[in-house]
Amino acid sequence: MPRHLKNIVVVSFFTLGSRVLGLFRDIVLFAFLGATAINSAFIFAFTLPNLFRRLLGEGALSSAIVPVFSQEYETHGQQAAFRFLNQALTWVLVLLVALVMLGSVTLWGVGHFKGLEERWYMGFELGIILFPYVLFVCLAAIIAAALNVFERFAMGALSQVWLNLSMIFFLGVLGAYFGKTALGQVYYLCFGVLVGGLIQVIVPVRTLLRMGWHFKFDFSLSEGILELAKLMLPGLAGAVIFQINIVVSQLLAFGLNDQSVSILYLANRLIEFPLGVFTIAITTVLFPTISRLAAQKKFSELGAEYQRGLRMIFAITIPAMMGLIVLHRPILRFLFEWGNFDSQDIDLTAPILKVFAVALPFYSLSTFATRGFHSIKDMRTPYKLAIFVFILNVGLSLGLMFPLGTLGLASANVISAIVNGICLQRLLEKKNGYFRHEAFLRASLKIVIAACTMGVFAWGFAFLLSGYFGIGKIGDLLIICLGIPASVGVYFYMLKLLKFEEWQELSKLIKMRRAGRASRAI
Repeated sequence: MPRHLKNIVVVSFFTLGSRVLGLFRDIVLFAFLGATAINSAFIFAFTLPNLFRRLLGEGALSSAIVPVFSQEYETHGQQAAFRFLNQALTWVLVLLVALVMLGSVTLWGVGHFKGLEERWYMGFELGIILFPYVLFVCLAAIIAAALNVFERFAMGALSQVWLNLSMIFFLGVLGAYFGKTALGQVYYLCFGVLVGGLIQVIVPVRTLLRMGWHFKFDFSLSEGILELAKLMLPGLAGAVIFQINIVVSQLLAFGLNDQSVSILYLANRLIEFPLGVFTIAITTVLFPTISRLAAQKKFSELGAEYQRGLRMIFAITIPAMMGLIVLHRPILRFLFEWGNFDSQDIDLTAPILKVFAVALPFYSLSTFATRGFHSIKDMRTPYKLAIFVFILNVGLSLGLMFPLGTLGLASANVISAIVNGICLQRLLEKKNGYFRHEAFLRASLKIVIAACTMGVFAWGFAFLLSGYFGIGKIGDLLIICLGIPASVGVYFYMLKLLKFEEWQELSKLIKMRRAGRASRAI
C-alpha cells in the first residue's frame, strides 16, 4: 500500500492544517460571539449552504462523478474525461444558480413571518447573505473530485484552508477593528465565508488548467451524463434525507434555547477533527481506487483494499474516541475558554462532547461503507436505509429532548449514527461478499485492547498533572502537548505487541514524515 499511504499522508497533512485552522477559527468565533443568540443564528444560517454542500458538492453528485469520470478516463482517455467534466459542470452550474435564487427568495419570504423570536429573524437574514456560498463550494468539490481521480489530492484537501483563513481574517481582523457590535462583527464573518468560497473555486481550477483542461459550456446529454443522473438521483435522495436529519436536529436545538445550537456545533467540530484528518483522508484516497477496480471487475482486489481501509479507519477512530472521552475537559478548557466563552459554557459542552465521541467510529464506518456502495454504483441501498435512520432520529430527538435537553438531541444523533453504520456495513457485505471482513473481530479486539491501555495511561497522566498544577491553562497545555503524544506512543506500542496488520502504515501516517516530499510529488 505504499502509493496509497503516500496519498493518504498528503491528504492527512493538508487536512490537518485545515482542521487546525478550523479549530482556531472556532476559537475566534466563540471568543468574539460566545454561546449567544447571534452566534447560534450564524451557525444556523451557515448550516443551510452546508446542507447543499454536503448534498451536492461532497455528497451524491461528487460520489456519482468519481466512478463515471474514472470510467471515461480508463476507457476513452483524458480528453474524453475532460469533455464529460465540462458537461457535468454546465448542468450543475445551471442547477446551482437556480437553487441560489430559489433559496434566497424562500429565506426572504419565511423571514417576514410575524411572531417569531428575534434569533429566527436574524438567522434567516444571515442565511440570505450566506446562501450564494452554495455555488462556490459545490463547484469546488466537483473539480476536486475530478482531480482525485488523477491522484491530485492536495487541492481538495486544501479547500477548507482558504475558507478558514478568510473567516479568521474577516472576523478576527476586520470585524475586530470595524465591527462596533457583535452584530456588525457577524456581518464581516458572513462576507468572509463568501470570499473564502470564491478562493476555494479558483485554486483547484488553476491546477486543472495546468493539466490541459479548458472549460466551455456543453449542454450535451451524453451517455456519461445520463449515467451520472441515474446514479445521482437515488444517492441525492438518500443524502437529502440524511441532511434533513441534520437540519431537523438544528431546528429542534434552535427552538430549545439560545445555547443549544452553538454547543452542538462546537462538540461536533471537535469530533470532525479526527474524522476529517484521517477517515476522510483514507476514504478520499481509496474511493477512486475501489471505483476503478469495480469498473475493471477486479472484485477480489477491491475487497482487499476495502478491508485494509476499514482496519485503518477503526485503528484511528477508536483511540480518538477514547482520547476525547478521557481528556475532553482539558481540551475544551484550553482551546475554547477565552473571551465570551466561559467555564459555564464548558460545563454545558463537556457531556455533549463525550456522547458524540462514542459515535466517532460509527460516523467513519458510515462514510466508508457508503463509498463502498457508490463504488459498485449502488446508490439505492444507502437511500433506503437513510429513510429509516431519519425516522429513528426524529423519534428519538422528540422523545429525549424534553427530559434531557441538548444532551437528548446529541444522544438521538449518536444512536442513529450507530444503527446507520452497522446496518450499512452488513448490507454491503450481503450485497457483495468481497466486502466481508472475516478477520475483523480479531483486528477490532487488538484495537480495543490497545485503545483501553492508552486511555488508562492518558487518564493517569492527566490526573498527575492536574494534581500538581491544578485546573488551569498551564496544566491543560501540558496534558495536550505531552500527554496526548505520549498516549499515542503507548497505543502504537501496544499495536506492535499485538501484531496488528497495519501498525507500521498507521505509524507513518500519524508521524507524517514524508508529507513534505509527498506534497511536492503531487
